[in-house]
Amino acid sequence: MPYVAVTALSHTGLIRDHNEDSLVAGPWTLCGTVTENPQTLLFPLGAPLVVAVADGIGGQPAGEVASALVVRELAAIGPSLDSEEAVGDALKACNHAVYAAAVGHPERAAMGTTVAGAVVLADSLLVFNVGDSRVLDATRDGLRRVSVDDSPPLTPGRRTTSLITQALGGATRFSAVTPHVTTLPLSAGDRYLVCTDGLTDPVTEDELDSLLRVHNDCRVAFELWKAAIEAGGPDNITLAVVRIGE
Repeated sequence: MPYVAVTALSHTGLIRDHNEDSLVAGPWTLCGTVTENPQTLLFPLGAPLVVAVADGIGGQPAGEVASALVVRELAAIGPSLDSEEAVGDALKACNHAVYAAAVGHPERAAMGTTVAGAVVLADSLLVFNVGDSRVLDATRDGLRRVSVDDSPPLTPGRRTTSLITQALGGATRFSAVTPHVTTLPLSAGDRYLVCTDGLTDPVTEDELDSLLRVHNDCRVAFELWKAAIEAGGPDNITLAVVRIGE
């Protein structure tokens, strides 16, 4: 029977004092905590399965509240996300929910989060994001970015930036978002990496590609985390490797 293997990991990194990242895989959520070891979950292929990460905006309050709210909402409505329109509407609803959760709570003012992930369908993948967390196709020759970073153009000589041009929440007054959603074909053997910038900022895509070519499931999740830690672990690291089995 065809299945989906999702291997997930979340870690504070070496610099931050707490984890503001959250993750969802089907009905399972991981919010603001640390996994001691990568966890692999198996799901039957067929009904919509959402796998996503959310990265609370650093430098603003309650990022862990915003990211947890979003993944829990996605876990609840995941089985109904069967089209690009449904995913886009869900992300817009999450944006409203983040703003609503800050009303009457000064300690949450301007809280926000990025989100990136995919909904696995029987024969296709709905890739989505708002912000700079990423989805990468690790299936074919060379790692391919299939999400769209919401970041300003990089200045010469810079590979990364901490600035983002849109997020879920993140301002004192409501701001609408335009989610990126696209449909990709899906077949047995396909693999995708969903991750926060705590992985992609310190580790180049060439390095990620090299690790993904050699390892799979728990081992590749561990090696990706290790690469980020060895590069200084400057931010929270959250990732999910999605593999289509048969």
